[in-house]
Amino acid sequence: MNKQLDQMTNEELGILFPIIISESNPDWIRLFQIEKIEIEKMLGKNNIISVEHIGSTAIPKLKAKPTIDILLEVPDPIEKSDLIERLTKLEYQYIPRPENPAPHMMFAKGYTIDGFKGQTYHIHVRYKGDWDELFFRDYLISNPTIAHEYGDLKTGLANEYKNDREGYTEKKTDFIRRITEIARNERVR
Repeated sequence: MNKQLDQMTNEELGILFPIIISESNPDWIRLFQIEKIEIEKMLGKNNIISVEHIGSTAIPKLKAKPTIDILLEVPDPIEKSDLIERLTKLEYQYIPRPENPAPHMMFAKGYTIDGFKGQTYHIHVRYKGDWDELFFRDYLISNPTIAHEYGDLKTGLANEYKNDREGYTEKKTDFIRRITEIARNERVR
């Protein structure tokens, strides 16, 4: 009997879904646009403040894991169970994060017990303005040299932490925080 994804350990998930860094793919922006339309149709515009393409796939010419990250800003309050039900209809899996209570919700698509299937997506749900990802994205778009540095960092970490998603993410954190702080300070001026 196969375990379901939510029954697997982090180690098992790391083996099933290794960290793979790809060259930039201009098709990622088109795929985001298509998915955005589907999300808006499923949730209805009155349940959405904005849908933004975030993460490395949103940054031109940046190496990335080929997962399209989406920031979904929702009104406060939002009916959590309704949101889960609607996104499940789009084949997203809800990933509970008890340490990050709603609306800090996470959904994933493209992951199966047999490995990756098709395009992978992550939806990060937040209330309006409760995010840092757009500062980071916009700074890297405006600063290609820093974006290239980030791509090199990710490539090295992917080699070192190929089957350790948590380790890979943790080792990027200082870089992301530092650049996000710079971006926030520049925007305040």
